[in-house]
Amino acid sequence: MTKPFIDSNVILYLLSGDAGKADRAQSLLQAGGVISVQVLNEVASVCRKKLKMPWEEVDAVLQATKAACDVVPLTLATHEKAVELAKRFQLSLFDANIVASALMASSEVLFSEDMQSGMTVASLQIQNPFK
Repeated sequence: MTKPFIDSNVILYLLSGDAGKADRAQSLLQAGGVISVQVLNEVASVCRKKLKMPWEEVDAVLQATKAACDVVPLTLATHEKAVELAKRFQLSLFDANIVASALMASSEVLFSEDMQSGMTVASLQIQNPFK
């Protein structure tokens, strides 16, 4: 079985006041997974803009995430697949980039709270790990 792909919202729950979701996010990351550079960018952006974290803390979150997960790059092929998925499935371009990266990494499961749980895109099933 391939490693699951983990969306940025799951990683951000590590920083949440919701202990149940933080614990679930931590167990998913400890089990290992795949993320993309898009996920790292989203995590960094939320940490800085919404959570007002200093760069030192953002760096620590990013380092821990990169240590726990395999990171796949964003490429022109990822972008093209994302545009195709955004059109076909009415996804935002950000979500479509996550789905495209998960598909290109051959993940069978994408853990995300933001997207429609139970939705299948090609061979990828989207699951809300907090349900």
